[in-house]
Amino acid sequence: MIPGMPGTTRDLLSDIETFLAEFGVSPTKFGLAAINDGHLVKNLRGGASVTLRTADKVRAYMAEQRSPSLAHDGLESAVPPRRLLLIIGGGIAAYKCLELIRRLRERQVMVRAVMTQAACQFITPLCVGALTGERVSNELFDLNQEHDIGHVRLAREAALIVVAPATADLLAKMAGGHADDLASAVLMATDKPVLVAPAMNPRMWLNPATQRNVALLHADGVHFVGPEVGEMAERGEAGLGRMAEVPQLLAAIEPLLREADGATDTPREWGAGAAPGLAMAGRRVLVTAGPTHEPIDPVRYIANRSSGKQGAAIAQHARALGAQVTLVLGPAHIPDPEGVEVVRVETAREMLAAAEAALPADVAIFAAAVADWRVASQAHDKIKKGGKALPRLELIENPDILKTIASARPGMRPPLVIGFAAETQNVLEYAKAKRRAKGADWIVANDVSPQTGIMGGDRNTVHLITAEGVESWPELDKDEVARRLMERAAERLAAITAAT
Repeated sequence: MIPGMPGTTRDLLSDIETFLAEFGVSPTKFGLAAINDGHLVKNLRGGASVTLRTADKVRAYMAEQRSPSLAHDGLESAVPPRRLLLIIGGGIAAYKCLELIRRLRERQVMVRAVMTQAACQFITPLCVGALTGERVSNELFDLNQEHDIGHVRLAREAALIVVAPATADLLAKMAGGHADDLASAVLMATDKPVLVAPAMNPRMWLNPATQRNVALLHADGVHFVGPEVGEMAERGEAGLGRMAEVPQLLAAIEPLLREADGATDTPREWGAGAAPGLAMAGRRVLVTAGPTHEPIDPVRYIANRSSGKQGAAIAQHARALGAQVTLVLGPAHIPDPEGVEVVRVETAREMLAAAEAALPADVAIFAAAVADWRVASQAHDKIKKGGKALPRLELIENPDILKTIASARPGMRPPLVIGFAAETQNVLEYAKAKRRAKGADWIVANDVSPQTGIMGGDRNTVHLITAEGVESWPELDKDEVARRLMERAAERLAAITAAT
């Protein structure tokens, strides 16, 4: 990516690069197929910008290419369709709603959309309507809609209303009971559950007025997903306020739709037989993430650098694919993923105990950055400076969590064990040796040298090492790395099951 590239262009180019790697098409053919411009990708890579309408056309083309037919193998009669009303607010994160719609349609959820006037400045109603297959509503005083009190009908027909992105303005309107446009009128007229996905600048999110509105909405029973910590669209801005990613939205939507079905105990399968939505239904997945802290004394500790973001994203995608997920999370400052059982630990020994307690599992993914050593004897009081002699710390090795689980007895070892290898040199050589030494099936290796920015960042460049060889992926968002890894894991599990 070019330094200083606008956030919208950077995000579009990132989506295109992912698509090119996924489908193996050339940039020229992609540009010609998407908008009849063979130089599109080349121009974007060179720093050129595009209009929002062009960006919408490109994303709609990618969504269409990825979307499987909804009418095959008797799917239409498998389960009655459920209706969801998506209210799209006016924020740059509105583009994520295109992917959300596609994923919901895969799961046999019918989506109708209401767009605010501001939302139409970011994505077009034409693009949204093409994905929903329904007319998009954005006017309160529309004679074609309001002859039968359209805003009331919209509010009543849906089993669930999702507001994404929920801007500060939309949250304020909801909390204040305003109904001066179609979106707010629908929200006032509904008696159905409402889920909001806030998205705004960190300062706007932390503003006392916004926090008062959020507290009021919580008290009114409105459900929230996010916001997350991350980079904003504005250059140089980062913090709490980024809209939740699509897998997190899906994980939050699923139980609310189940409740609307009256099935609070037994999960209803999303689009029975559809892929990849049910690819891991009935599976158990164990994920470790974050660092461990090994105490030296009550104040100091030994640790590895890790934000826990990659492991949390993996857990979220496993959940979105239908799995029952346990995330064993070291001391990381990230929220618990929706729908995932989170066990928070501090030390390597605690992490091993929690991982063993989560067995048996179908897949175990060890993304945590576990400290290799701990002090032989932890001091009960703070070690004080003083005198000329430095304190001597005797170190002993921590348990090897990956190797322990990979060598577990039959019946307890997961059929698929995946480890991570964070290296600063000879990445592939060391990762291949680690796979053999630990007994893992796969290793996900990456270069974490300081110049890569991977530690604590939102992007990653990984190599998947298996018994068959090495598969190098392009630079991707950590969320996209997680999606690809879990879909590959689901395919591998299906093959293992078929062979047994």
